[in-house]
Amino acid sequence: MLKTLMVHIRGFVRESVATPLFMILEVLMEMLIPLLMKSMIDNGIENPAGADMGHIVLMGGLMLLCALLALLGGAMGGVFGAKASAGFARNLRSAMFANIQTFSFANIDKFSTAGLVTRMTTDVTNLQAAYQMILRICFRAPISLIVAMTITLMINAKLASIYLIAVAFLSVVLFFLIRKTHKYFMQVFDKYDELNASVQENVKSIRVVKAFVREHYEISKFERATLNLYTLFLKAEKLMVSVSPLMMLTIYASIIAISWFGANMVVGGELSKGDLTSMLTYCMNILMNLMMIAFIFVMLTMSTASGKRIAQVLTEKATIADPENPDCDVPDGSIDFEDVEFSYSEKSEKPVLNHIDLHIRSGETIGIIGGTGSSKTSLVNLIGRLYDVNKGCVKVGGKDVRSYDLEVLRDKVSVVLQKNVLFSGTILDNLRWGNENATEEECVRACQLACADDFIRDFPDGYHTRIEQGGTNVSGGQKQRLCIARALLKKPLILILDDSTSAVDTATDAKIRRAFAEEIPDTTKLIISQRVSSVENADRIVVMDDGCINDVGTHEELMQRCSIYSETYIAQTVGNGDFDKKGEK
Repeated sequence: MLKTLMVHIRGFVRESVATPLFMILEVLMEMLIPLLMKSMIDNGIENPAGADMGHIVLMGGLMLLCALLALLGGAMGGVFGAKASAGFARNLRSAMFANIQTFSFANIDKFSTAGLVTRMTTDVTNLQAAYQMILRICFRAPISLIVAMTITLMINAKLASIYLIAVAFLSVVLFFLIRKTHKYFMQVFDKYDELNASVQENVKSIRVVKAFVREHYEISKFERATLNLYTLFLKAEKLMVSVSPLMMLTIYASIIAISWFGANMVVGGELSKGDLTSMLTYCMNILMNLMMIAFIFVMLTMSTASGKRIAQVLTEKATIADPENPDCDVPDGSIDFEDVEFSYSEKSEKPVLNHIDLHIRSGETIGIIGGTGSSKTSLVNLIGRLYDVNKGCVKVGGKDVRSYDLEVLRDKVSVVLQKNVLFSGTILDNLRWGNENATEEECVRACQLACADDFIRDFPDGYHTRIEQGGTNVSGGQKQRLCIARALLKKPLILILDDSTSAVDTATDAKIRRAFAEEIPDTTKLIISQRVSSVENADRIVVMDDGCINDVGTHEELMQRCSIYSETYIAQTVGNGDFDKKGEK
């Protein structure tokens, strides 16, 4: 995990090295001040020959200089530490986002959306704070502790043994604290995922929530998620708080012991007043640094859980990647499924697609129809290699899709999915997702083919109308037509329409299909639909049933020999039914 994470300090190595160096400067200057104070008392104020003002002024000046250098070291350490930790966080977020972009659908299925959001926000923020603490306090506190202990042992080893006892006691307390709190912090971030999922789902589906008057249910669900998070944090905090009184008790007990035994040594002539003063100063320094180290361990315990979650994303390897010597030429839009078998999970008892044999000529229009759950979408997802087959192979242009460069292959395959997505920006910005260099005239032409031009021109700003996040200011049918236009701008060899005209009326649907036939005759078109009217004029129609191909043929052929198709046609044209409601015989 550490190796995976520390790679991402690149670009901020100078700041990462400078921070501890400045912190060491601060520590050394702070450690000199008690020694200078000791000299001021013993050789200046308590001088047997009388107070030596020159020595007092000299020591005072040196103490001021040390204080200023310590202040400079602390300030510069803070500046460089902030730069290094912020840069580390930026690199982590960039690296995670870049790796997520390489994920196949199978990879994305392993992580929830809320989980990825938590990793890129809360988890990275925890690591950022921890990294800054490591650079500053992790160097400052141990070094300060070691130097202070060394100096006190040199002053009086017998009196310094009190510190050793205090340090040993608090170390045992910290060991048990870390073991107890670690398990709670590991659970906390899973609860963060649940909390984010609740918020994300509610905001995304706010219209449904309000339509069904489920606000109180959503509020109670959110409160349960926050209560779970609160309960875990409370358990961890109780453990941490319980240590604080023990640490303060140890500090005060050490001060009392040093004062008592030290005073007796001063009276007995074993210790000077300056030595006692410096020992008391170092006492506070040692024990306060020990408290800092305790806080560091707690923070590191929390950040370890975050680090593991981030490392999971960074080390996740895409299940679909380019071959060693990828093919960058797609000859045509022909598609061949050769004895294809596919499952979303290796643990599945039954494959989603089973023994699929289908051969589609370039430029052919293919309708794909079937009941809900018949794996129509799963079939076309294999063409652009959004998933890989378990057995058999899928070929495009006569070549196995696994031999192609992914970007080249997907650039030749345009998909209008069931769930249409528009991004915040103007209509033109969204259309140019299909071709970033498309002119406005090309965008207009694509919209005319998709029957979107008329409603776009009805907007006050036309093609410069801003689309809100998620396309909330356009209707479902308008969104579908904009997505079809966007797909057309790619000028693909293969165009897949996955139930993408379900929200438009049948007349508009017919116009879109007619425009496709006239304007892009050489493009292979696959039309998935629940409506027979959307596919009946296709060159061939594929009837899917329970992950298998039930039949393939023209509308007339299927009406004669395929009971599933003919019953559906009758149900939709006579009985006003749909594909999942078979007509009565």
